[in-house]
Amino acid sequence: MAAKMGIVGLSRSIALDMGRYNVRSNCIAPFAWSRMTSSLPTETEEQRRRVERFQQMTPEKIAPLAVWLASDRAQDVSGQVFGVRNNEIYLFNQPRPMRSVHMGAGWTPELVDTVAKGAFAASLTPLERSSDVFTWDPI
Repeated sequence: MAAKMGIVGLSRSIALDMGRYNVRSNCIAPFAWSRMTSSLPTETEEQRRRVERFQQMTPEKIAPLAVWLASDRAQDVSGQVFGVRNNEIYLFNQPRPMRSVHMGAGWTPELVDTVAKGAFAASLTPLERSSDVFTWDPI
């Protein structure tokens, strides 16, 4: 998530700072079969079915969105995060603060552990795979 936040933050910064020059900046979070995803385990029948579905998600499925975003037709779209999962296109929400804690005298690692950790615990996003989030097969 830290990498995603960095890329999304950079894209939004470019969109905000360079908009006056008609520069647009968007992110595409692709679901696609690649060398990196080819290492997914296939030891069980369920894992093999998951990989078979994943192999249907090719770069060709992502290209139409990328081409559209680069075209003049998307001139008013900037600072957004899109996802492509086979024949589905998603617009993701933007990272926003959910909770905050304040320590007037500043923080130490121990205070983060005893104060912030407990304050944030119920709001932490679980570490999930796409199959945990998407309850349906790619369309």
